[in-house]
Amino acid sequence: MPSTRKMILNHVMSGICSKINRTKQLPSDVMETPLKRCLNTFDITLLGIGHMVGAGIYVLTGSVTKNIAGPGIIISFLLAGVASLLSALCYSEFGTRVPKAGSAYAYTYVSVGEFWAFVIGWNIILEHMIGAASVARAWSGYVNFLFDDAISNATLAATGEMHQVLLGKYPDFLAFLVCIVYASLLGFGVKGSAIFNSILTILNLAVMVLVISVGFYYSDITNWTASKGGFFPYGFGGVISGAATCFYAFVGFDSIATAGEEAKDPSFSIPVATISSMVVVTLGYILVCAALTLLVPFDSVNPNAALPEAFSGIGLHWVKYLVSIGAICGMTTTLVGSLFSLPRCMYAMAQDGLLFSFLGNVNSKTQVPLTNLVISGLLSALIALLFDLEKLVEFMSIGTLLAYTIVSASIIILRYKPTTEGFPRKPATSPSCSESSSSYSETPTPVLDFCPVPGTLKPQFGWLFPIFGMYKPGRVVTMSVFVFMVFSCALCFLLHGSLKNQTEDIWWIIVIATFFVTIMALSLIAIAAHHQNVTGLKFKVPLVPFLPALSIFCNLGFMVHLNVLTWIRFFIWMVLGMLVYFLYGIHHSKEGDTNSSYSMLMTSSEAVKEKWGATTKSKIKGTLTKRKGSGGDSRNAIIDEEELVQ
Repeated sequence: MPSTRKMILNHVMSGICSKINRTKQLPSDVMETPLKRCLNTFDITLLGIGHMVGAGIYVLTGSVTKNIAGPGIIISFLLAGVASLLSALCYSEFGTRVPKAGSAYAYTYVSVGEFWAFVIGWNIILEHMIGAASVARAWSGYVNFLFDDAISNATLAATGEMHQVLLGKYPDFLAFLVCIVYASLLGFGVKGSAIFNSILTILNLAVMVLVISVGFYYSDITNWTASKGGFFPYGFGGVISGAATCFYAFVGFDSIATAGEEAKDPSFSIPVATISSMVVVTLGYILVCAALTLLVPFDSVNPNAALPEAFSGIGLHWVKYLVSIGAICGMTTTLVGSLFSLPRCMYAMAQDGLLFSFLGNVNSKTQVPLTNLVISGLLSALIALLFDLEKLVEFMSIGTLLAYTIVSASIIILRYKPTTEGFPRKPATSPSCSESSSSYSETPTPVLDFCPVPGTLKPQFGWLFPIFGMYKPGRVVTMSVFVFMVFSCALCFLLHGSLKNQTEDIWWIIVIATFFVTIMALSLIAIAAHHQNVTGLKFKVPLVPFLPALSIFCNLGFMVHLNVLTWIRFFIWMVLGMLVYFLYGIHHSKEGDTNSSYSMLMTSSEAVKEKWGATTKSKIKGTLTKRKGSGGDSRNAIIDEEELVQ
């Protein structure tokens, strides 16, 4: 009996492991979708710019300049932009591979596995929900400032103050109404929403050009000199802290990837739109911050409405009102971007069976997931009504950074996979390549001089064969990525702790940091020693694995700067997600029907793999040999059912 219970437990555990690690198999026609493919490259580029240029430039700029970095905010935005661009490149490559709604969720499902895909999808829902609520709060705060706090004073007089730590000072009914109105507008169809977004984004960019031009015309270079605090009044540490905060201003480029299922030509539009929007936004942020800090001393900047007050302070009141119009337009497009992406992520997860099936419905007339849009708008509106802006922004960052980290890791893993598992397969161009690709599982990581199989060692690294030769192609890369992430996280915590608690005896910190860096470097060398798979890619991330690895390190570095309360809230959100997944998603996954032992037995391309059902390759070969050696009727079955189930 104990052995029977052990066998049952092992069977259950192995079943769970196989379920959480299963990857999504895309259909042969990846362009087929119930959504409407009507967005061109220009539409998607403006969608990305509009989602990024909003609360970041009009809200964050003032507080970071005055309290964290000073004029050094220019470098902060540059560093945050470079770190975001690394993640954006990874999103671009995935966008050409998987032109589906869901963004990082869909990418992770195809390359890494179901469990991590659900984790990413669950956090993307959090990101866009809180992103919409935080921008609605900022929108309301800006309008309130223009009316000299009349809205907030009237609300406080009517409702009183909410004396709770996590809640805002007062219920923001204007932010609630803004979420409902814009969610309703998105329900009329994606093309109409894109046109509305494009008009507001162009107006916003025009206002930014005006700010830059007028700001430089009235600039005073002495505002950067030592007499007024210098360029780095808070030191370089302030610049790094400012970069971590400014990272929020670039959140939103993943909405470009979310639109992949509604793009006319996603393999071209997604990478072009992503890189173009990132360059435009980064350059715009840097120039606006330069104009602001040259216009007024950094300690005179109004943290709540930096740009309007700066121009008002030098007597240019007409510019103040134009900037306010641009701010409203910018925050509107950011809000639209979040409310556009959130229903589509929920739709993608529901289509895969990981969320409740009714969330996968698409309205036949507008070709928009209206049910998801209603739920998204109401939840975002409720959060905006009750919670404080600062708490919302910080809570949003952790889920976003986790998604960026796993996407960057997935790019490395997928680039070295021996076959494009999960992707539509194309006919091999030569018999030798086809044979070597289909039979990779029969030989452990060989060194190939002909038609190299992805995930195998390059000839010049043949001396590593005694170490890595026992593993299947691609397995060493996956393990190396995991080791790199673990030691990167450890190094980030070490550096963060040493900077926070500076001591004179830092030799031991240097020794430990050197050890961590050495392990990370060896992991990257182990990855680079293998052949890559770049077949059929119209856009490729350059310098793989080094650029994605740098993206992983930067994202983890930003994550360790978040406070403990943010991590606790994140843990609570993840517990809720695990309940949804293990009580519903794992049992209703659409991939569960395709991984049965029967279907694998009937599929000839899968029959050569080493692990399937309860029958191993060696048992099949033994049975074949036994049948071949024995006489008898040649019409008899090669493998009896009794032998299969032994």
